[in-house]
Amino acid sequence: MTTLLESNSFDAIVGGGSVSGLFAAREMASRGMKVLVLEEDHEIGTPEHCGGVVSQKGLEGLGIIPRIKTIDNEIRRAIIRTKENSLEVNSANQKVIVIDRRSFDKEIAFQAQAHGAEINTSRSIISTVYENNLFKVKVKGGDIYRSKYFVDARGVGTLVNRGLRHIIPSGQYEVYSPWIQKDTIEVIFDAELYPGFFAWIIPTGEGKGKVGVAGRNINPNVLLESFLKRRGKPYSIIRKIYAPIWINGYVKPFCTGTGVLVGDAAGQTKPTTAGGIFTGGMGGIYAGRAIALSHSEGEETKYLPKYELKWLARFGKEFDRLLLLRKLLERLDNKSLDKIFSDISGNTLDKISDTGDFDFHSFSLKQFLNTKTTLNLLYAFMGNEYRKIIKDLSKI
Repeated sequence: MTTLLESNSFDAIVGGGSVSGLFAAREMASRGMKVLVLEEDHEIGTPEHCGGVVSQKGLEGLGIIPRIKTIDNEIRRAIIRTKENSLEVNSANQKVIVIDRRSFDKEIAFQAQAHGAEINTSRSIISTVYENNLFKVKVKGGDIYRSKYFVDARGVGTLVNRGLRHIIPSGQYEVYSPWIQKDTIEVIFDAELYPGFFAWIIPTGEGKGKVGVAGRNINPNVLLESFLKRRGKPYSIIRKIYAPIWINGYVKPFCTGTGVLVGDAAGQTKPTTAGGIFTGGMGGIYAGRAIALSHSEGEETKYLPKYELKWLARFGKEFDRLLLLRKLLERLDNKSLDKIFSDISGNTLDKISDTGDFDFHSFSLKQFLNTKTTLNLLYAFMGNEYRKIIKDLSKI
């Protein structure tokens, strides 16, 4: 193993102090690598783009036992609405929690630093050039760092820079209002207002939470303001955040030479919800371990591909299913959504409540779709893909 000794030289540089990037840094540093994390924002965990919903089982899989201050809330049920109908799912068995992303990200950063990783904020990367078997990373202000490995965890912007355009706008407000129920997530489908996605309310406590919207070609600010007016006074908007999201599935390859993509930059966010704490976090863990093994053994071509293979073995089929289901969702108008919801039985809701898995929710979606109305819509809208969807869902 060859270790770089210069003060601005590292075994690995992580671009982006996101969940996935910090987990990668933790895994590499814990295995003896000299690691630098460069975060463009002034604080790890800020701005808080995502809803912060994750299962306790998922956190345990990431090697995190959250401190009390990291847990904002526990979710007991979900209400899913269309224009004319609504259903309620008991989610108590799935042990879903809402975390404070700022505290959570800092906890991972602390773990990475405790193992020897160096973390610098307000360090925006201007360019990354690979030459003479090293990455030369230039940051705003003129500093240049070098490393053998570069982990790109800079989010959706990386996908845009790669020429991918399946990005949709979203907005999320932190809101205080008495109509936010402490233990209840709300999801609102409206194909006219939020085409291809939905609106949401994620409670962080009694009378406070995150209210968001996303959809193709929407103005999030206008839609959020009108959403809040419809819900009614009183309410106070504490913070506003706007960010693009990616819902088109994983993007291969995850590795090119000794450059590695993780998290949103690799499309490791769920095609149905754009959630990626668990799936992107595991991407960071798998990547960090593969890089560390490659570094210690000196065989990049043998060990780095294990990262992609391992992630796909765990999440690939789930993402493929969710992407097919997303294609159906994007074809449904409000009338079709209402009809599907009206056909879902109480027994179906009980089955989802008893056996659903928050981290792998294609099973729950299959139950929603298992009605005569939905099957007819699948046939009408999906054409030749219909048989593939039915065959694949039968395996769940």
